[in-house]
Amino acid sequence: MEIIVLDSVEAIGKKAAEIVKETLITGQENFGLATGSSPEGLYKELRESDLDFSQATSVNLDEYVGLGANHPQSYAYFMQEQLFDSKPFKASYLPNGLNSNESDEISRYEAILKEHPIDLQILGIGTNGHIGFNEPGSSFQSVTHKVNLTPSTIEANKRFFESADQVPSQAYSMGIKSIMQAKKIVLIAFGKNKADAIAGMIEGPVTEDLPASILQKHPNVTVLLDSAAASKLS
Repeated sequence: MEIIVLDSVEAIGKKAAEIVKETLITGQENFGLATGSSPEGLYKELRESDLDFSQATSVNLDEYVGLGANHPQSYAYFMQEQLFDSKPFKASYLPNGLNSNESDEISRYEAILKEHPIDLQILGIGTNGHIGFNEPGSSFQSVTHKVNLTPSTIEANKRFFESADQVPSQAYSMGIKSIMQAKKIVLIAFGKNKADAIAGMIEGPVTEDLPASILQKHPNVTVLLDSAAASKLS
């Protein structure tokens, strides 16, 4: 695991974009993408770059259950605004939050992942150590599944909604086993509120109580941090 501490959120975005560029120009074209505030700097850099993703494929980590792609708080909508409107991919896949048939949606998404094995996976991390929406207690052997979001995750995400009551309580998420099958992983974190999760992920035991800790077992992980997020590392 390579740990890189940078002096600003902007520098993190630029470094992440360099890694994406390196991946793309070497002919690797399947990108696992994340949402939330962590990758926004990366997406800004990509929007302003001359990179061409028209032959690449993206597969997103997760989507809220109950929100369609046109809902302004859906992750499909987020990705259109943050990246796809400016940098369209040959194909872009997200879980279908409106598919009430759980087993059907899981089968569909697992088939997509099998057809498009991830070359580079972008991750953020929750304050409780979740990756994707794999909350504490998620099995390291999990594949795509429907998850119940914890109160802390709902609280963290309520800033995007008018109130916590409007935050969906469930999501479809790529599983931990699915994430670990990516050839390379880049995890982005900044801010003091992520320091405990980062310390546990890098220096703590590998435990399902802190899902991101499994990344210690992956052969090719780069962690991009600011000094606040890295502040509790020994």
